[in-house]
Amino acid sequence: MKKNKLLVVSMAAVLSLSLAGCSSASNSTSTSSNGTVAVKELKGEELNKIEKDDKEKEKYLVIDVRDANEYKEGHVKHAINIPLADIEKHAEHLSAWKDKEVVTICNTGKKSKEAADKLVKAGFKKVSNAQGVKDYKDYEIVKFTTLLAHEFQAAIDKKEGRFIDVREAKDYEKGYVAGAKNIDVKNIDKDLAELLPTDKNAPVYTYCYSGNRSSKAAQKAVELGYTNVYNAFDGAKEHEYKF
Repeated sequence: MKKNKLLVVSMAAVLSLSLAGCSSASNSTSTSSNGTVAVKELKGEELNKIEKDDKEKEKYLVIDVRDANEYKEGHVKHAINIPLADIEKHAEHLSAWKDKEVVTICNTGKKSKEAADKLVKAGFKKVSNAQGVKDYKDYEIVKFTTLLAHEFQAAIDKKEGRFIDVREAKDYEKGYVAGAKNIDVKNIDKDLAELLPTDKNAPVYTYCYSGNRSSKAAQKAVELGYTNVYNAFDGAKEHEYKF
């Protein structure tokens, strides 16, 4: 009788180990063959919520991988534009995000999945592919271009266009882009038009601490008919620009 009990216990132990092995194999599907984390799927509702939350948005880099014309026609708020064909050669500029949350997006999710896979191969560890802008109709869509820090610095160095500084006046006075006009975020609807150039095709650049206040100025400039509006994704608190 004791032998039978031992046999039952032994078989149960073997079965338990077998099931554990099956469970591990199943969980391993979340990791790709090269040992990196697989691309996750992100619903439009989730991305929309992230982009509308000023604090949460700072934890994510959203990359619209459509061509420049499609991006300019309207894209998810705060998304930068890197067409699918250019993803690999821009990986170096994105290196600061290798261990952070990166989201790819396009019209239907097909091109953005390709881009996401390329980023994973390049060593990015937290990559999600978002529901496409044609599939999820409730995205908050904007038409200004979002620039990364190196792109915004290049615009500063070029010294062309109108710069709008949306920081507090006391911080603006400590240092600002040459020729930049300072505006209180509360007065954008009332005063921004007076600070913008008369030529509505002239480049307009907006910046603040984190890209949130300035995005409101950028969108307002678009609504006023300006066609080349750029907002700094990395604000002065995230990047020390050379003014």
